Amino acid sequence: MSGILGLYAFDELWSVSRFVYYGLMGLQHRGQEYSSITTWMDGNLYTKTSKGLVEDGFRESSISKLKGYVGCGCVSTGKELEQPITASKNGLTLILYVSGGLIDADFHGLARLLLDEIGKSDIEQAGLSILERFKGGYSFVCITSDGRMLAARDSLGIKPLCVGGLGFDLAVLASESSALDVIGADLSRDIEPGEVFVIEKFDVRRGITNSGRRAYCSFEYVYYARPDSIINCIHVYDVRRRIGHILSEMDPVEADVVIGVPETAIPFAMAYSRTAGIPVEMGFYRTGRSMRTAIRPTELERLMGVQLKLNPIKAAIRGRKVVLIDDSVVRGTTLRNTVYLLRRKGAKEVHVRIGSPAIKARCPYGTAVPPEDELIGRALTSEEIAEVIGADSFSYLPVDRLVEAIGLRKDSLCLGCFTGVYPDLGGG
Repeated sequence: MSGILGLYAFDELWSVSRFVYYGLMGLQHRGQEYSSITTWMDGNLYTKTSKGLVEDGFRESSISKLKGYVGCGCVSTGKELEQPITASKNGLTLILYVSGGLIDADFHGLARLLLDEIGKSDIEQAGLSILERFKGGYSFVCITSDGRMLAARDSLGIKPLCVGGLGFDLAVLASESSALDVIGADLSRDIEPGEVFVIEKFDVRRGITNSGRRAYCSFEYVYYARPDSIINCIHVYDVRRRIGHILSEMDPVEADVVIGVPETAIPFAMAYSRTAGIPVEMGFYRTGRSMRTAIRPTELERLMGVQLKLNPIKAAIRGRKVVLIDDSVVRGTTLRNTVYLLRRKGAKEVHVRIGSPAIKARCPYGTAVPPEDELIGRALTSEEIAEVIGADSFSYLPVDRLVEAIGLRKDSLCLGCFTGVYPDLGGG
């Protein structure tokens, strides 16, 4: 999992490194293990990569060394992206940042072929050739050593990518609109599936190759995206409110309080509360920085993350029947620990409601899903899961109700992690 960002200022007086820095902070939820920034000026590429959070890896001294009015970067969970992907040939260098995954290929090969294609034709056609050749769910942004920027989104649109600007001075490309908001830029639109976007100093061009089919990642709306983002013209917050409404209607329970697991499930819980007429409470208080436990690399870190960010507030739950709302369940270990903490603080009953379907299959598009034999939703029924995690009851959001909440046709979504059927692969 990763988030990418590209900025191109149309005036050489600009220095974009700080804008990239803050924009990546707006994407930090998409990757917390590595961050990287590359800038360009006068034929020179400047790159810094750091382990950990953006604000820890980039100090004033390092940001000031990233010179130029063109820049891009990424945040990532994967070690394979701890360094930007680089290709060089015939005096031209390309630095590539990616989000997603390829089918039967790797991004180093994509970068090399992209550079070859740039040498044969114009950069726009080179990008289109790459999209036609490399299958998968991905988006990318790159800078060449002659100062051009190219961004593209896979032909099915599985991974998000949008474009905006800061007046007439700055063009911005990002995985989510939240990054644009952070730096004060305005969202223009989503990059279309199969579209390439080329930015040069005196020119902006686009090209598109697409059959018209769409397969937007459904899990973006449940978990990955920030609630203040707009993905594929859909407000993420609205989807999460609809999910909470559906959860309350489809599986009602007598309870005293509704609690959402921070941060993603809070909109679910608020909507559930309004529909069910059960008060919503601030059930947890976070210690330390915000940490997305589902994207931590080891089970120990995930459990420690739960303990840090999910300390239950005893006064909110003691002696009460609790509806606990979470966004998803992968292995079930962190949820079991959460239920245990609630009972330890005095919860009388704990009824768990999940704002997504059961995760039953791997993701070939770069999302870190564990091996299928570790997925609790693949092996156990809802009743069995309730017993394993120590809850009084447990239920998922059905696939069709998730589609309803998103508001798109089922055949325009990728639901592979829930169904094992992928848009360009078939059954899993």
